[in-house]
Amino acid sequence: MNRHNNEAGRSTILDHMHLRCKCHGLSGSCEVKTCWWAQPDFRMLGDYLKDKYDSASEMVVEKHRESRGWVETLRVKYNFFKHPTERDLVYYEGSPNFCEPNQETGSFGTRDRACNVSSHGIEGCDLLCCGRGHNTRTEKRKEKCHCIFHWCCYVSCQECVRVYDVHTCK
Repeated sequence: MNRHNNEAGRSTILDHMHLRCKCHGLSGSCEVKTCWWAQPDFRMLGDYLKDKYDSASEMVVEKHRESRGWVETLRVKYNFFKHPTERDLVYYEGSPNFCEPNQETGSFGTRDRACNVSSHGIEGCDLLCCGRGHNTRTEKRKEKCHCIFHWCCYVSCQECVRVYDVHTCK
């Protein structure tokens, strides 16, 4: 499986390589042109592979006997899905559930984790709290503020109390 996915990743890079050229010469003329194959933009590559990851094919490991001994091969778990191409990603173990505590994986779950209510990213309450919702509490924090630099050489600050909304997963 790792060999298959590694090859799919390498193929992705090769498929997205592009020719980049630079001209050399006086006053911008193109007397000599140098060209080379350049790797694709890292963000584009990551987005592409993330799409491949989201549509990865679930496989099962089958052992069968050959003349050289036992050999393991991967077979599509559900026959009604298309067989993965050499450029598709595959897996045979589901991802662990990080929402709930799991000693086996070392996950503490996401209960009581601080989350960002205004984000739709991975730190956002919608995703991080696994659909359980979140609690909001008001927290007061003492912080240094109105700092002034005195010549020479120290800084004096006042202490202010700021109020924050803290969101944590249920």
